[in-house]
Amino acid sequence: MKLSDFKALTFDCYGTLIDWETGIFTALQPLLDKLETEMPRDRVLERHAVHESSQQAQTPAMPYSRLLATVYRRLSEEWGVPATWDECLVYGNSVPDWPAFPDSTESLAYLKQHYKLVILSNVDNRSFAGSNARLGVEFDAIYTAEDVGSYKPSPRNFDYMLEKLSGLGISKGEILHTAESMFHDHQPANRAGLTSAWIYRRHGKEGFGATMDPGEMPSYAFRFTSMAELAEAHRQEIG
Repeated sequence: MKLSDFKALTFDCYGTLIDWETGIFTALQPLLDKLETEMPRDRVLERHAVHESSQQAQTPAMPYSRLLATVYRRLSEEWGVPATWDECLVYGNSVPDWPAFPDSTESLAYLKQHYKLVILSNVDNRSFAGSNARLGVEFDAIYTAEDVGSYKPSPRNFDYMLEKLSGLGISKGEILHTAESMFHDHQPANRAGLTSAWIYRRHGKEGFGATMDPGEMPSYAFRFTSMAELAEAHRQEIG
């Protein structure tokens, strides 16, 4: 199997192209500053993942910006520190401020010459528009949780994407799902019968950070530690 066997790359955006862990941790600082003792970054991300995943399961049609505001409230309650709803909303609207990984823009520009580029993301359309501006590439299709009415790892999101891409003349076998999260992406991609590439941004770190532990590790066809590494592998493959 080769990277050049595929026609489309379908991306999880947050954690793969956008450095959401830095974005989350930075935007949570007003809440973290109220704690009596400093909490380790990975512990903060792990607790965020628990509340985010729970809320996504309970309210699958809630727009992501509002869902994040609710997560902020749940964290304030868990940690026993006050937070006004206005503060929660500020956090919920922080997604456009989350930084892109340094290699994302250049890698996407290269890959755009060889693939259709598609987003399948757990986000609302307004928030993604801010992130898209940071990435500097025109995606060929964008499918958000707001469009589908559910959040990954629900199979509905992958079913929706596959249906829409089929209408664009792209079959399942021509898709390489490209993502960091084992929980949100590789596990449901396995179930959907998609080939996947793991962009292991958290290499060198323990745990799963801002995503839930998937339990049994899913399979994947390719493994890279960055988007730049994927782009370089493709460049070398085609000579």
